[in-house]
Amino acid sequence: MLIAARAAQGVSAAAASPATFTLLTTTHAEGPERTRAIAVWTAVSLAGGGFGNIASGLLTDLISWRATLLINLPIGVCVVIAALVLHRRTTDRCGAGRIDFIGAGLATAAFTCAIYAVSVAGEGVSGGLLAVVGSLAVAMFVVLVRQQRRTSHKLVPSDLAQDRLIVLGNIATALTGACFQVGLWYFLTYRMQTQFGYSPIQAGLAFLPLTASMLTVNLWFTPRLMNRHAPRVLIVIGAVVAVPGLLWLTVVDDGPFAVAVLVPTAMIGIGGGLMNTPLAALVTTGVRPEHAGAASGLMNTAKQFGGAIGLAAATTAAAIAGTDRAAFVLMSVALLAVIATASAIPAQSSEPQPAKTTGKAS
Repeated sequence: MLIAARAAQGVSAAAASPATFTLLTTTHAEGPERTRAIAVWTAVSLAGGGFGNIASGLLTDLISWRATLLINLPIGVCVVIAALVLHRRTTDRCGAGRIDFIGAGLATAAFTCAIYAVSVAGEGVSGGLLAVVGSLAVAMFVVLVRQQRRTSHKLVPSDLAQDRLIVLGNIATALTGACFQVGLWYFLTYRMQTQFGYSPIQAGLAFLPLTASMLTVNLWFTPRLMNRHAPRVLIVIGAVVAVPGLLWLTVVDDGPFAVAVLVPTAMIGIGGGLMNTPLAALVTTGVRPEHAGAASGLMNTAKQFGGAIGLAAATTAAAIAGTDRAAFVLMSVALLAVIATASAIPAQSSEPQPAKTTGKAS
């Protein structure tokens, strides 16, 4: 029941999240205006995640962990109301498009098998089962590639798939997601409650330094820095700042709050705040308005898949090593790979495409 419900939530989020980002990229022209809009979009996401941690801790402590599943109900109502308001205020109407259900199904099944294979690798399951699931994932990825070459309604338009900047930007997004999307929050929560003895409320509040530092840097400093520096430069700097914080968590797993949590999470938050907006801006650079939805969906897929495969790999590494330190080492390696990927991103991008500037929609 829980897995089915989460799958339904995933399908809904896959539609809603890219749509909100597409709205920004199609109503704000490339440059400072879009950068500011993306910074606010990412800041709202970060604030929501931080508030969710605190609210979850309160509900778990005061009621039950099952109460955390109710958080999305009022949020969903607000999203529906906002969508209805935007629908009335937007004058432009998009033409009907076709969804490649076969490609979407193959991609989902392939990703699921890959994540499952990685997640159970450290649980002592039979090698035969692991080989079957892993082979099935590879086979479905191969079938997906062949199917996408033949279909006229590709999941990722050829213009995006052949753009080196877009491809490398999404690889960097996936690698960043392996650290920031799920894994970091999961393992910090686990450490704080099992090793430090924090209650759910205390663990939720302990994330405030991470959330606050990431939110402050992302909203107030990053947009200004992007006026002077290329996105790839800020991505590299952000990773360089965050990696020492992750290595700190690898070495220090006890002690007072300031040493064991505050300092390293603040460093990680500053680094993450420098990376979020540049990554989002990078993967939409030069994208034509008709491909804005596909670019947003690709970014969301990279982020979610990176987070899922990163968590699976981190849990396997921790199980094999017998300590959560291995998980933080793996996250550090992922961010080092981000540095290498960002360094390979072209310095010059194609000319940006004009956005539809409809004052009412924006």
